[in-house]
Amino acid sequence: MTERFKAHFESLDDRFASYGGDEYVEILHSGSRKTEGPVYFPAGRYLVWSDIPNDRLLRWDETTGNIGVFREPSGNANGNTIDRQGRLLTCEQGARRVTRTEHDGSVTVLADRYDGKRLNSPNDIVVRSDGSIWFTDPRYGITGYYEGTEAESEIGADHVYRIDPATGQVEIVADDFVRPNGLAFSADESQLYIVDTRRRHMRVFEVSDDGELSGGDVFAEAWFDGIRLDHLGRIWAAALDGLHCYDPDGTLIGKLRLPEAASNLTFGAAKRNNLFITNSAGDLYSIRVTFAGARPGATR
Repeated sequence: MTERFKAHFESLDDRFASYGGDEYVEILHSGSRKTEGPVYFPAGRYLVWSDIPNDRLLRWDETTGNIGVFREPSGNANGNTIDRQGRLLTCEQGARRVTRTEHDGSVTVLADRYDGKRLNSPNDIVVRSDGSIWFTDPRYGITGYYEGTEAESEIGADHVYRIDPATGQVEIVADDFVRPNGLAFSADESQLYIVDTRRRHMRVFEVSDDGELSGGDVFAEAWFDGIRLDHLGRIWAAALDGLHCYDPDGTLIGKLRLPEAASNLTFGAAKRNNLFITNSAGDLYSIRVTFAGARPGATR
């Protein structure tokens, strides 16, 4: 029988009153060191996520419940996402590169340098409907040997980047972060939310049609890691006490409290209403909820 614990949704605002779901949170997997980057593949009904210090990607099969190694070594993989062709995109924190896993299993390097200098350690990644790939590049993977390999930053700063879908060129889209981390587009892709973990806040930018960012006001303040949006435009953020839920106006309206600090989350299953959550203790959680994940680009 799958281990589980009582779900604790905490409502802080009337706008959170309808949120809920399963009575229990399931522990689908434990025993890893630090889990990150969950991504769900609808076509295969499986989830892939990272076990960073153990240098591997794991896979959970929804139809059988089986768990196995997807790839090892993984370049100390951290954040993952899926592109419009159903291919896995990965931030290989230890290998200091962004890669794409092709349908035949081969791996293509999409970015490993900017202006001739090696990236720091790509962390989290999202795809826009125009095919552009956006990722954060803090130094977590080069500050020691636990999640990567100690090294000096060749770039000398921690930026947010965009890979052009036509040319493959890597360009800086935001250069005023200390440790950029999780990022997520609004459903219509007119806004981009980006976490700065060192500054303990999340910012929101306006996104032009050609991919330029403007604004960048602080949206919410706390220690955050990965973020995702639901179908109502609410922002769900991994935090020290679980998941925080924010209304688009920036109000903290509720929480899903968890026993360990959450590192990331994603939505999956047929209705996109299953929350998969990774954490600092090396677990993978799952809970079916009454809301669904946003479909980026669906309204464009």
